[in-house]
Amino acid sequence: MSLEPILFMIFSSIETFSLYFMIMCLFRFKWKKHAWQALFIILPLNLQSYLLRNDLDMGNIASLVLIIVFIIFFTSVVKMPIIISMMATILGFIIFALIQSAFMLSIFGSQSAIENSHINGYLLQLITATFNFLFFYFIYLKGKGFTFDIEKLRFKIEDIILLVLIIAFLLGISVLLYFKEIYLHILFFVPISAFLLYYSRKREHEND
Repeated sequence: MSLEPILFMIFSSIETFSLYFMIMCLFRFKWKKHAWQALFIILPLNLQSYLLRNDLDMGNIASLVLIIVFIIFFTSVVKMPIIISMMATILGFIIFALIQSAFMLSIFGSQSAIENSHINGYLLQLITATFNFLFFYFIYLKGKGFTFDIEKLRFKIEDIILLVLIIAFLLGISVLLYFKEIYLHILFFVPISAFLLYYSRKREHEND
């Protein structure tokens, strides 16, 4: 039995959680408060990512799905205004990519060194994650980061937009995978969407 799927899940989960941690610290939200919800989302996403990248050669789709789910997660669970959620996710991905690229070039020399070696890839993920945890926690402790008047940036129809976004996400992914004839993969997104819908409805009731 190959250890590659297990190693992929372990290092990808550490890497993705460090991205969540970085965004929460950078925008000065309490990362501990939503850590288990983040893990609930990250684990099935990374499993799906492994299947899309390795079995179906759909790595770009996996990255796009992660961005969309993060935007919905920050809006429905962390309760960021949707405009902040989009800004935080996109900016977080850009900063994360720059950090990882810097480590890749300085330590491994080129992208091909990562693509041709799973071990190098896992090391890069671990190095990037470790840096993110240490550096951005330091930034958070020092009181640095982006702060906004949250309520002024919250739209009155935001809850409706969020519900539509979640449903559109599930339908869009389902249609894509249906036409790719990989029906079983749709099941990965059902619990994620149900989880996000639950929090969006919970948030709506709290706002009533």
